[in-house]
Amino acid sequence: MEIRDPVHGSIPINDAEIEILEHPFFQRLRNIKQLGFSEYVFPGATHTRYLHSIGVMNVATLVFNSLFKDQNSSDILRLKETLRLGCLLHDIGHAPLSHSTESVMPNVSELKLPRHFAVGVDRQATHEDYTIKSITDSSFTQSFKGVIAEFGVQPDAVAELVVGETKNPEYFTVKGINYFPLLHQLVSSEMDCDRMDYLLRDSYFCGVSYGKFDLDWIIDNLKICVEGNQAFLGISERAISTFDDFLLSRFHMFMMVYFHYRAVCLEQMLLRYFESAKSEYSIPADIEAYQEHDDPYLYKVLKRSTNIWAKRIVKNSIPKKILETFGAAHLPQMHELEKFLKSENIDYIKCSSKGRLSKYYSANSPQTHYPMKVMRESSLLSVNHTSVKNIQEATNLFQKYSESHAVNRIHCDFDELASAAQKRIQEIIQA
Repeated sequence: MEIRDPVHGSIPINDAEIEILEHPFFQRLRNIKQLGFSEYVFPGATHTRYLHSIGVMNVATLVFNSLFKDQNSSDILRLKETLRLGCLLHDIGHAPLSHSTESVMPNVSELKLPRHFAVGVDRQATHEDYTIKSITDSSFTQSFKGVIAEFGVQPDAVAELVVGETKNPEYFTVKGINYFPLLHQLVSSEMDCDRMDYLLRDSYFCGVSYGKFDLDWIIDNLKICVEGNQAFLGISERAISTFDDFLLSRFHMFMMVYFHYRAVCLEQMLLRYFESAKSEYSIPADIEAYQEHDDPYLYKVLKRSTNIWAKRIVKNSIPKKILETFGAAHLPQMHELEKFLKSENIDYIKCSSKGRLSKYYSANSPQTHYPMKVMRESSLLSVNHTSVKNIQEATNLFQKYSESHAVNRIHCDFDELASAAQKRIQEIIQA
């Protein structure tokens, strides 16, 4: 079986995988748009998480084949298929209309995750919890019987790659080397197959050029870096400039597409709707009932609602953007405006890019556990030598773009305010 993709061309699908792709759990992703509200700004951005997920699996296959050239043992093929499915199913638990919907998910205890994936402290569930439940403990789990028989794949191992922790390292160990860190990095890291696909795909469907980068060169320069008995994802030092280009591509897509003021404001308005109409929509804990929850399902709820925020979302009517700041230079102005709006009980929406641009900027960065490596290889007098350092030591773009390019915006219904309030806001903005 092959799937024709406008980004990657023809993508081959194994016969054992067809049942997984055709199952209603995966087919649900046909009705979840990859970029949520972005289609209000970029009308071509109606592509779905269904095709994106298949694209991620394809990129993962290209990377794996490059890293494990001419290795075809049954153990290596098992790891390859586990990676393919981890990338294919990384979004299987995603809720409608981007991450905002996670705010109406139940507590994770209500999902009754298998003991293998149980969490110590009860908290609100995330799309990753629904991914775990879908893969390991639902009617969807039965669709794995083909890949189990042909490759020896374990559904739990697929879920572990998505989560980033394994309680069965032996499954990922071949000839004494634990490949779990490397495979997880290909599923989720700052240079994962997810980003490699969505940058190219989103730029294509949005009709912009910001997300383009040299995918082939990056894949050719990815390496396996073994430290102790663990394998990590590495990149040749000669490709650091291309890696920087990859980061810049993501940053530009973030600024121009993912953090576009209209799409982000609509997300905040969706949160307002959930907060003010708590009884109208919620995500069920029953994983089988969750199959029904896609974008059309939520839009139907919004269209039937009399809630003011639901009506405004349906009409694509956002409050006016009255202030936008870049970096720290105008933060005092932002604080002064917020102080005034609060003192006058003027409702406003604030959108901030802080913490959204890169996982590297958070205290729980995955790179703390699985750092990407930069490898310098040299050969002198027939002696091969390889030196290794963490990626943060080879490029300063992570920190450079974390704070200095932070964006903050304030929206309010400016035209409906009294003239005195409008005048004071203009004075603050123009100061």
